[in-house]
Amino acid sequence: MATIAPAGPQSEIDLYSDEVLLDPFATYGQLRDLGGAVYLPKVDAWFVGRYGDVRSALNNWKLFSSDKGIGLNAVINKAWNEALICQDPPVHTERRRLINEALGPRSLKTVEDTVRARAGDLVDRLLAKGEFDGVADFAHDLPINVVMDLIGWPLDIRPRLLKFADGSWNAAGPVGTRMESGLGQLEQMMGLIAEIYDENRLVPGGFAAQLVDAAHAGLITRETAIGMLAGYVVAAFETTISAMASGLWLFAQNPSEWDKLRSNPGLAMQAANEIVRIESPIQNFARFVTDDAVMGDRTIIPANSWAIVSYGSANRDEWQFSEPDRFCIDRKERQNLGFGFGPHGCAGQGLARMELTAVFTALAERVERISLTGVPVRSLNNVTRAFERLPVRFTPAR
Repeated sequence: MATIAPAGPQSEIDLYSDEVLLDPFATYGQLRDLGGAVYLPKVDAWFVGRYGDVRSALNNWKLFSSDKGIGLNAVINKAWNEALICQDPPVHTERRRLINEALGPRSLKTVEDTVRARAGDLVDRLLAKGEFDGVADFAHDLPINVVMDLIGWPLDIRPRLLKFADGSWNAAGPVGTRMESGLGQLEQMMGLIAEIYDENRLVPGGFAAQLVDAAHAGLITRETAIGMLAGYVVAAFETTISAMASGLWLFAQNPSEWDKLRSNPGLAMQAANEIVRIESPIQNFARFVTDDAVMGDRTIIPANSWAIVSYGSANRDEWQFSEPDRFCIDRKERQNLGFGFGPHGCAGQGLARMELTAVFTALAERVERISLTGVPVRSLNNVTRAFERLPVRFTPAR
């Protein structure tokens, strides 16, 4: 921890308290009001939350480096030193190419019809079921039954991967009970992936098998391959599952927006974009600041500091978005940072957008109303924003 508080705006806010994690947006607003960067002594890091500053930081990998890690503790940053999100160019560029080949538009085109058909079947099943869980029954379906096939994970390990992935992001927070719990899940996930790699149990022809072939050909190391395979788990789960469940919740709370989508299902892709903006499944990542970094308001983050770069805050910035707390599926300001930006923009965002668009198109064509049937339960996580349970019912279109 720093022994001398740096100059500039400061706050004693505990960004990682249960209360703030459950509902962070008012806190983000307070921090944005204080300055372009605000020093948080509790975690010895600077919070960067204004849209322009976050966008600039994400695009400037030399100044806001991922090479030392994206977490607020040394343990996670050492454990993930081979993960793609913890690499900078040129290493990142070369490794990212392997994922782009697997998750790029050309590869995804081959599964577009499958995703669309599965989305329609899913909605039909849930209409027949009545009340259901919007997380386990709805949001998990495509990632487990389509994306897992696409990537090539063995059937028997998919539930375990899902369980480990759900909590492992906690390991990227500051040292504490939640971080330690997340680290345990992350270690189990990485161990399981290593086991699958060493036993060569990946489904032939899948994206993951292609990555393993690259390792066997000597293009990357075993450790690099395992780290990148972990990235496929993230691509399959976090953003998509969170956004799907959040979309149900948002449309249940905003029936006029649902009516708007029903009258024009062609807005489904824009709706997906707005869901990701307003809920931001990945809320924050850390970056190491390699030199003095000047924010838009001239606030300076000193060299050799850690910064918390907040997608969630940037996407609710009132200087960037009109009525930023209002869910509006045909909003004019469409560019948001929910999938990141710059070199580390989400490699799986094309896949996530495809799934989200397919699901909400199918819903708009078949469902008159989305209703909550109980109290939703939020998942407490240091990095992600998601639901643990979401009781829902669909009213069929007449």
